[in-house]
Amino acid sequence: MSAAEDEETLDYVAEILETIAEGIGVSATVEVNDGPAAIEAEYVGDDVAMLIGHHGATIDAIQHLTYRIAFHGEQARKGLSVDAAGYRARRAEMLHAMADQAVAAALRDGKPVSLEPMGAQERKVVHEYLKSRFDVETYSEGQEPSRRLVIAPLGS
Repeated sequence: MSAAEDEETLDYVAEILETIAEGIGVSATVEVNDGPAAIEAEYVGDDVAMLIGHHGATIDAIQHLTYRIAFHGEQARKGLSVDAAGYRARRAEMLHAMADQAVAAALRDGKPVSLEPMGAQERKVVHEYLKSRFDVETYSEGQEPSRRLVIAPLGS
């Protein structure tokens, strides 16, 4: 994509996100930047909790819809990350702490530990966080929306 096309895409992503917030009745501004791996967009404002939803379900849906609309029919696609008031970083910290506790329990007890049901994006955060460990493995089991990530000691 050319620089003009990139700028046009960023503006379009901002427009889509603003329209969604407006439609939900949330007063927020949208900041969109062209990151190295993905377009990074964030809702900023005092009233953005409604855009996040339970464990990020709403912001995940907004991200998915925005991506599908912004890149509809295009071959060259870049990733898209949509956040609201730094939610994703805070949630990643909580998921990391939860994963650390599960790893400790799995290693202590010598058996797999299932985490709470979570969406694909959150499971990916945990998989990525633990992928460099050599004492446990991670895998997902079950069907959506009850799909869980399992942390198991290696050799169990």
